Amino acid sequence: KISKMAAAPRVPETQDITRIERIGAHSHIRGLGLDDALEARMVSQGMVGQTNARRAAGVILQIIREGKIAGRALLIAGQPGTGKTAIAMGMAQSLGPDTPFTMISGSEIYSLEMSRTEALSQAFRRSIGVRIKEETEIIEGEVVEIQIDKPAAGSGEKRGKLTLKTTEMETIYDLGSKMIEGLQKERVQAGDVVTIDKASGKISKLGRSFTRARDYDAMGASTKFVQCPEGELQKRKEVVHTVSLHEMDVINSRAQGFLALFAGDTGEIKQEIREQIDQKVSEWREEGKAEIVPGVLFIDEVHMLDIECYSYLNRALESPMAPVLVFATNRGITRIRGTNYKGPHGMPIDLLDRLLIISTEPYSEKEISQILHIRCEEEDVEMSDDAQELLTKIAMETSLRYAIHMICTASLVCTKRKGTEVDMQDIKRVYSLFSDVKRSTQYMMEYQHEFMFSEISKPDGEVEVGDAMKTD
Repeated sequence: KISKMAAAPRVPETQDITRIERIGAHSHIRGLGLDDALEARMVSQGMVGQTNARRAAGVILQIIREGKIAGRALLIAGQPGTGKTAIAMGMAQSLGPDTPFTMISGSEIYSLEMSRTEALSQAFRRSIGVRIKEETEIIEGEVVEIQIDKPAAGSGEKRGKLTLKTTEMETIYDLGSKMIEGLQKERVQAGDVVTIDKASGKISKLGRSFTRARDYDAMGASTKFVQCPEGELQKRKEVVHTVSLHEMDVINSRAQGFLALFAGDTGEIKQEIREQIDQKVSEWREEGKAEIVPGVLFIDEVHMLDIECYSYLNRALESPMAPVLVFATNRGITRIRGTNYKGPHGMPIDLLDRLLIISTEPYSEKEISQILHIRCEEEDVEMSDDAQELLTKIAMETSLRYAIHMICTASLVCTKRKGTEVDMQDIKRVYSLFSDVKRSTQYMMEYQHEFMFSEISKPDGEVEVGDAMKTD
């Protein structure tokens, strides 16, 4: 329970989010590495090289941020290991969490228990956000004192008092058991600046007050300091919720409502439901309660789509509710899936004509060395200069991805011998343990007759079957 409420001015929305992150293939990417003039820096925000491709992606980024033009599509094409997915991840990081960014692979379309066009429709609507605005009342202030009265009998409902202050006033609030549990859960103590939602009772800790900056025993390395709030304790704030059109479709198409979002495969959604959602969103936009947030749909390995999917994309790009599409492929001129015809990147010409195409180029030796250095920092691996030079040479002769995989494994080998820095001995050891594609292929060519179902053409065109499969 909270008493002594009074109307007061608005404050900006605050969010309390806890993130748990793991090191991934592109976790070192922080953005596109562009300056204010959209010029690409050589090494910035985890991005290295590919200056022309990043500069072009920056232009597309401005189109997305303005959100005025729908149906724009981009194709990032290049050899394997030239940073196509990294550029897409850089775009996602630059857009921030408020802009929907959906990432799928072309092969995912076939593994869902629904039609391919329905799977694409859901991906499209995941990439369109609706920013809904509402006002709520909060109490915001610095904690002066927390008093919790334990029941005399040892059991029963807890009671207490919370003293909050701003730069202009100080007030004591009565606390019930629910509020006491919330304060204990958030580990709120004197000197913390908190907000309390009047409607839900949710407590959010904004940080420590600057007046407590000298209390070294009550802070850690990640302690955030904030100013003591000004004005009155009770304020009105504008809360903004961003949900995707697909989430609204699911909630309104299932009997369990919001819980359907956690049920996994949502199944096919009727077109009538989507039309009703679109109509309601249009009404909210006219009333000023909501606005559309066009996002990005990134389809990796787009050559895995078939002609039916390409036909759907041609039509969907003409919709005013279409997000910005970003495709990526490493294929050259190859067969279009679902037909007997070949096309550039395995895509039909009429769809390619709608795309802006960005080409990526192979990395230079210097750029590969910089990428490997960034990955060592990201994975917290100490590596000698000689070892990094050797790893760069291996990357030039094999592939960048293989060399990146060697960083972690070489670090484990170094730890096994109780070393503190990865050296050339560890790199050579890992190189001997794990084969790259070229060495594995060479091994298969030499010993293919000892494997099951191995076939290789003889010079005269006959097929030689491995001895393991020969029968009398």
